[in-house]
Amino acid sequence: MRSVLFDTETTGLDPLSGDRVIEVAALELFNDLPTGNVFHRLIHPDRDIPPDATRIHGITLDKLAQAPRFAAIADDLLEFFGDDTLVAHNAPFDFGFLNAEFARLKRPSLPRARMIDTLVMAKTRFPGMPNSLDALCRRFNIDLSARTSHNALLDCKLLAEVYIELTGGRQRGLSLADAGAEQGAMPVAHYAPVGARTPRPIVPSADEIAAHVAFVSKLKEPVWNR
Repeated sequence: MRSVLFDTETTGLDPLSGDRVIEVAALELFNDLPTGNVFHRLIHPDRDIPPDATRIHGITLDKLAQAPRFAAIADDLLEFFGDDTLVAHNAPFDFGFLNAEFARLKRPSLPRARMIDTLVMAKTRFPGMPNSLDALCRRFNIDLSARTSHNALLDCKLLAEVYIELTGGRQRGLSLADAGAEQGAMPVAHYAPVGARTPRPIVPSADEIAAHVAFVSKLKEPVWNR
């Protein structure tokens, strides 16, 4: 099953008051594990970036001087999303911003029915506890040393590890290994080979059969006698 995990960085907190998307990153997941297929774009917002926002993600307008407008990346983003489930942390925030951008282009909104919110998952599992991305990474012993500021692509990579933990994805027979395609590529799921199982019929002894008959005889209307 394919799904897409994504994150945005923005000029502020309210798309309805004119705040815009300035970065979007997405990772392809297969059976809730990252495949290594990544989408990442910086976007010029056609407006200023307040200092308070820059302090969070470190992005200034000067850094976006050569970046495309959202209209130029919309088709590529939608193609990467496909028709699959979309996973995000505090997903209504990211959905709201992307849908505001699509509305400016008179494009259909992303249906909320496709949304999986890892914040809701975390609150269900850890009620009353801090459930920010940082808090979840610390709880699951995920390395945060590279997260000196918010960054959509790095946040996606961290959230992918958190999502694996929230969904119980680290199971026996699965391991995560470096995709090796490029530096910083997401890990890929490798399934441990499983050999053919040899049937082992279990035949009860005469004493075991007798013990079973004696036990069943004490039951009221036992199904074994039907």
